[in-house]
Amino acid sequence: MEKSNQNYTYPLIISLVFALAIPSFVFCILAEFKKSKIENVKLDGELCELPGNKAFGLGIAALICSSIAQIIGNLIIFVRYCPDSREIIYSCRTRWPTTATLLFVLSWISFAVWVMLISTASSMNRRQVFGKGWLDGECYLVKDGVFVSAAILVLLSLGCTLASGVTTLRNKFHVSNHDNSRKDSLP
Repeated sequence: MEKSNQNYTYPLIISLVFALAIPSFVFCILAEFKKSKIENVKLDGELCELPGNKAFGLGIAALICSSIAQIIGNLIIFVRYCPDSREIIYSCRTRWPTTATLLFVLSWISFAVWVMLISTASSMNRRQVFGKGWLDGECYLVKDGVFVSAAILVLLSLGCTLASGVTTLRNKFHVSNHDNSRKDSLP
């Protein structure tokens, strides 16, 4: 009974990560179209003001969706290699496949770059009041393509997370089937 539940758990987790990656990607693309533009800047001598817009909220929504997806996606890997809670405390005994490890590292590096990029771009789309601005009292605008780059990075990050999880699962089922066939062939 437990084994059949496990067969449905991993596809469900992978589907959930995919279902969170798509809105995150869409939010980044929408933020590109909703970001502040040069026409929105109001100048008063040397002071400037920039009204807030929807790109800020879209960026935060993308950040939330992608962060949840990244964490859930990595659960596949850690549950596979550390299935017992006592093993997590002492250290996992199983060696990770090289491909899964490389994808895991690439996933977290691209995720870290994505978080910095989307956080900065989103915060630039908050309201920048006269004399305060975004940084040093000056108003800043997000360059064209920054949110699109963030959308590509979120797909790369979550794609690597899913690929690492699938590689991990493939190795798990391959080893499990190999062990079962060895047991069956023993006299």
